[in-house]
Amino acid sequence: MSAMSRLYSPSEWVAPLVPLLSLLVLPLGPLLFPKSYLFLLFTYFTVFLYTQVNHVCKFYMTSCKIRATIKKWNRRLRSKSMDLAQPQPQHPSASSNRQASPSLTRERNNNSAANDDNDTQVLDDAERLEFYEDPAYIHAFIIPNYCEPEGLLKETIERLASHRNAKTHYAIIMAMEQSESEWDIKGQRLASFFDDRFAHFIVTGHPSNIPGESRGKGSNVAYGARHGCAELLYRGVDRRRVILTVTDADAAIPELYVRELEDALHHAEDPHYLLLAPPIFFSRNCYQVPAAVRVTDITWSAMVMSNLSNSRGLSFPCSTYSLSMMLAERVDYWDTDADAVGEDMHMWLKCFFKTNGQVRTAPIYVPINLTNVQTEGYLSNVNARYVQAKRHYNGVADVAYTLKNAFTRHRGAPKCSLLDDASSGLALAASSSSVSWLDKATVCFLILEAHMIPATSGWLMFAAVPLMQFLLFPPFSGLALVDPAQNPILTSDFYAQLWNMVKIITVLLPFPLFGTLAVYEQLHRSIDRDFLLKSKNESRQWRHLLDYATLPVAAWLFMTLPSTLACVKRLSQVEQQYIVSEKLFKDTTEMDHDDDIGQHNELNQEKINVMVAA
Repeated sequence: MSAMSRLYSPSEWVAPLVPLLSLLVLPLGPLLFPKSYLFLLFTYFTVFLYTQVNHVCKFYMTSCKIRATIKKWNRRLRSKSMDLAQPQPQHPSASSNRQASPSLTRERNNNSAANDDNDTQVLDDAERLEFYEDPAYIHAFIIPNYCEPEGLLKETIERLASHRNAKTHYAIIMAMEQSESEWDIKGQRLASFFDDRFAHFIVTGHPSNIPGESRGKGSNVAYGARHGCAELLYRGVDRRRVILTVTDADAAIPELYVRELEDALHHAEDPHYLLLAPPIFFSRNCYQVPAAVRVTDITWSAMVMSNLSNSRGLSFPCSTYSLSMMLAERVDYWDTDADAVGEDMHMWLKCFFKTNGQVRTAPIYVPINLTNVQTEGYLSNVNARYVQAKRHYNGVADVAYTLKNAFTRHRGAPKCSLLDDASSGLALAASSSSVSWLDKATVCFLILEAHMIPATSGWLMFAAVPLMQFLLFPPFSGLALVDPAQNPILTSDFYAQLWNMVKIITVLLPFPLFGTLAVYEQLHRSIDRDFLLKSKNESRQWRHLLDYATLPVAAWLFMTLPSTLACVKRLSQVEQQYIVSEKLFKDTTEMDHDDDIGQHNELNQEKINVMVAA
């Protein structure tokens, strides 16, 4: 859709006008309409302060649930570790029905080849000690990638291959781009490397010349999902049992995520109207990037976690999320045009509106460990993060998409299970039930908050009060642009009090952020120590609190500026270029694979012994 035709819709003007008006009102407000401007600032800052306090509370709730989930997991690990450490009577039936744990039974002297074979067939970390019933679903992991290092992809897939049920219940869909040189050879190498370690391994190549499509993660995922699902159905997989998980090439997905996913689906009234979303976490290379980049991703992670604690299930996924094949088919998979660049949020919105508000988010309180953008050189790394921020905020297209759909009556699926039409897997549009107005208003508010606050808060928070102070109370009388007799703060006690309240509120605005960072510091250490099994020296230290000194620069450079530009560019006819974030990866694939697993097992054995002793 061209910019000219797009701008005929009033909803398309919201995103560009909001930041432009916020910039215009900074100098003009105190000069032309100071009374109304004071009310505007008071309302904006009060609402902003309320939302930030609310976010701190929700973030704290999410952090407690994450820690509780990890604590429950570790209790299971300790229980299984102790059970397996106890001498067991030799019953052939028992030994045949239970998988042995090499991290507890491994013989260091390797007396027999049989022991070596067992060692290489099991997980190489503490997760291997978790025994639970087989999954009820086939989990298809869609991994979109373009020119990603092959070693990084192997590491990501290896993590999934190490899960207990990978060989029987996992499918890998490598969503590759045909514009990448030798993509097919690369895909086949990966398929051969992981031969027989998954139930299915499918490689798709997304053409770069499909009419109407825009390059990006969304179109890559859409092509991979359509063709990957078609291949699974061709192989005889029941569509009602397939759960699609979209992830990033650098995402480390633990087995606990799949377990909690299964649990949420099992307890759902209708699992095919759920979109399941975990929190994101950055702890893989965070100490190899500039502090400003690290802090930006910390606040990004905290916002995602806060978003998950929504009692109505109206929260957006970020980066990694899961949904059923039934739901993907119901909404005709992912959109692929330029307005769907924010693929995760856009897919949630599409599912919500296409099902007349029946779709809800089920939070999965298992952190997905991601990689910070990283390049060689300090300034190069900062620039790479800025480029990534611009791409993220191009998702502002969802503002218009949400407003248009919120005020359009949809015919959609009836209030019934998608399983009613088992022959095709699709529910027919048989009713005209519509989204409730409360849900519409909530979703609109959340979308506006996600995209309009970043585009306005930086300007207003940093400049509104100082600029108004300068214009209405200049340091030199020669600079006065407003007659003191026309200054409402000097002529009215009411506006003088209102001005004082505005200044007090601006002083209070940073405190919710301080609360968020305090909660995050505790959570980061907890995840590193209790879930990732890192030592104290490998996690955040007190000296890392100095990172937060870069927050003002990071907020302006990676939030306010790119979000404002993304909003204004909605007026342009030029399609935004999609640039993949650069991530350094030290390829260790040349190491002997079996020796590497053995060393890793021994390291994790020591960590498990410490955990059991505790």
